Amino acid sequence: MSIYDYQATLENGETYSLANYEGQPLVIVNTATKCGLSPQFKELQSLYETYKDQGLVVLGFPSDQFKQEVGSAEEAAAACRTTYGVDFPMHKLTVINGKDADPLFRYLEAEAPGTLGKAIKWNFTKFLVDRQGKVVERFAPQTNPQKMIPEIEKVL
Repeated sequence: MSIYDYQATLENGETYSLANYEGQPLVIVNTATKCGLSPQFKELQSLYETYKDQGLVVLGFPSDQFKQEVGSAEEAAAACRTTYGVDFPMHKLTVINGKDADPLFRYLEAEAPGTLGKAIKWNFTKFLVDRQGKVVERFAPQTNPQKMIPEIEKVL
């Protein structure tokens, strides 16, 4: 299995295969607009703008798992766009942990367990995926996205 075996659903309800990104490095992040870490949206957007011409795609997955997200995927995406200027793809509200976790996040957790086990402990956990669809790094919620640059540049 690889990242390309999974599907995702955009905020507008359109479902697509992650195989659409085959050959491109990805940053996949669970987000929450009411989280104290939400200023990271600006940093994630900066990474996207800096490296998108080299193929990098940032994928945001809003989650209310930690009770810090607005009511709907559309509201979350609108908040990201108006407050932080986000124009990378945003997805439906996603369950990231537990028995109802989205299969993509179960895969990410299994491929890159955190220091305290597999479960995602908080918003803005970031996963870096290389051009072959392999999860190469998991970054803690508190890690500023700019600190990911050395690892991103390795997969570019």
